[in-house]
Amino acid sequence: MKKIALLLLIFITTNSFVSQQDVFTTGEWFRLRIHYGFVNAGYATLEIKEATKNSKKVHHVLGKGWTTGMTKMFFEVQDDYQSYFDKETGKPYQFVRKIDEGGYTKNQEGFFNQDKNTVLVKDYKKKTEKTFSVPENVQDIVSSFYYLRNYPGIDKLQVGQSVNIDMFFDDETTKFKLKFIGRENISTKFGKISCMVFRPYVQAGRVFKEEESLTVWISDDNNRIPIRLKASLAVGSLKADLDAFKGLKNSFKVIAE
Repeated sequence: MKKIALLLLIFITTNSFVSQQDVFTTGEWFRLRIHYGFVNAGYATLEIKEATKNSKKVHHVLGKGWTTGMTKMFFEVQDDYQSYFDKETGKPYQFVRKIDEGGYTKNQEGFFNQDKNTVLVKDYKKKTEKTFSVPENVQDIVSSFYYLRNYPGIDKLQVGQSVNIDMFFDDETTKFKLKFIGRENISTKFGKISCMVFRPYVQAGRVFKEEESLTVWISDDNNRIPIRLKASLAVGSLKADLDAFKGLKNSFKVIAE
């Protein structure tokens, strides 16, 4: 059931380019309900607050993930991911990663120096500090999702086009490829929603069946929030659906039946 925790990570793992205007705002919150097969396995939430870093107001995003019910009895997950990033450039200042996934724990903070292209990672569990060199415009796992949502041309991508990004996670910078699949209207608890469909490339093998095992549906409106995720795993499958939301900057569009 550790695959549940991996989906919570993938849920907030995308990246792109700087925008001219935010499609989100302080107070936005949404929750996804996660299923492993037919079992309600857990939830993931993202919330935007405001904080101050370097004497300026920044976005502070809090990402939470946890298992519920029978899943919690066999494999308990309590994940806390946070990011502080610039309201204008989208560049991250700091990240927090505090997780407990079936006894596997991490307690880290990362501090970005965007001028020097470095990140200082403080590992409170191991009681270590390390500085890593990173590429320009690198993102952390949470800030990357918001960076993508702000990409002004995301609704202009052609089918088959890909976005290649740099993301710092687990003490290293990874290249991440995201391919645009097309558009689809899907039925949800809120009604029928028009979505842009993306496929992140993942590592095939122990967890995923193949590189294109994950599909993500993003609302095709000015909010660009996740509506659905599906993952074909080496054993079984995972699905996550938008379950609740509030504080969206723009109106949430539902297609009339």
